[in-house]
Amino acid sequence: QVQLVESGGGLVQAGGSLRLSCAASGRTFSKYAMSWFRQAPGKERNLLAAITWSGSNTYYADSVKGRFTISRDNGKNTAYLQMNSLKPEDTAVYYCAAGSTIWDMDYWGQGTQVTVSS
Repeated sequence: QVQLVESGGGLVQAGGSLRLSCAASGRTFSKYAMSWFRQAPGKERNLLAAITWSGSNTYYADSVKGRFTISRDNGKNTAYLQMNSLKPEDTAVYYCAAGSTIWDMDYWGQGTQVTVSS
């Protein structure tokens, strides 16, 4: 079992930046791929970014490519999502997830709200 806790969300103006953190506890963090998803009100949850267990490979959705950066620190059992040039349409609840591959997430955090004002 892996427990995930997101932090770093909040209110920011358009064009600003936030860094989300996902702290993991439980089974060995470094064995898992990590991903970030988001869900806006009335919309489905979408994959934004993912990173392999070693950090050697990453994936980004077109909507965030060039603005968001996923990273991880296996020594700290933490994954990050650096979000720059934020837009009002980035407003959503952001979730981190862990899984055996970047396409198979088994564990989820509770989410953190990000609100971007225009």
